Amino acid sequence: MIVDLTTKAAKPRYHYGVIYLILIAVVLIAVFGPGIWVQRVLAKYSEPNDRYSTTGAGLARHLLDIHGLQSVAVEATEIGDHYDPVEKAVRLTAEKHDGHSLTAIAVAAHEVGHALQDSEAYGPLRWRTRLVKATRGIEKIGAGVLVISPFLAILTRVPALSLLTFGAGLLTLATSAVVHFVTLPSEFDASFNRALPLLDEHNILLPVDRPHARRLLTAAALTYVSASLMSLLNIARWIAILRR
Repeated sequence: MIVDLTTKAAKPRYHYGVIYLILIAVVLIAVFGPGIWVQRVLAKYSEPNDRYSTTGAGLARHLLDIHGLQSVAVEATEIGDHYDPVEKAVRLTAEKHDGHSLTAIAVAAHEVGHALQDSEAYGPLRWRTRLVKATRGIEKIGAGVLVISPFLAILTRVPALSLLTFGAGLLTLATSAVVHFVTLPSEFDASFNRALPLLDEHNILLPVDRPHARRLLTAAALTYVSASLMSLLNIARWIAILRR
């Protein structure tokens, strides 16, 4: 009797391949899922754009003035909604700054939440601000080394330069990941301990919009969760390149 050993030996490989694909799918969902969900939620509640009488900028100005923060500016920006603790400015993208949608209202309240944190010397926000200042130079050095190293390797043909390139890349990516993770506590605080109570206290929301606003504020807080996970993925990819 002849036994087909080839067929039997192939089965474990097939099972390992399936497990490997499942693990890859889980990792991709974990990394990209939050970002996709955030974008869908923000887009969903951007319509209708005439839901509220005030704009995101108007609401931000109103809330800041109520809390004695007249010196904090409200500005339009093209680089993403954020609060700048150095320039003391709430910055909103055009659709939030000039929009009348629920998304514009919720995001504006979230950024005002950061301004309130700053005015109260909220610890996590202060640590994040200091860390950004401290690591800005490190990121520039790392980026410079990444640009220069390939040319130096061609000119000098020194293998050790590949380690320098790897180290610079890892340092740059790790610095970004640390900043993103340190940002998370202030993001959740801005959404749920600041923005949502502000919207409730001043009766800003239509009653039916309250649960939707909570989803939006969750999305606003998860923005940096997505960025943090992406940073970890980039670090893993960079390490995988070195192992090759």
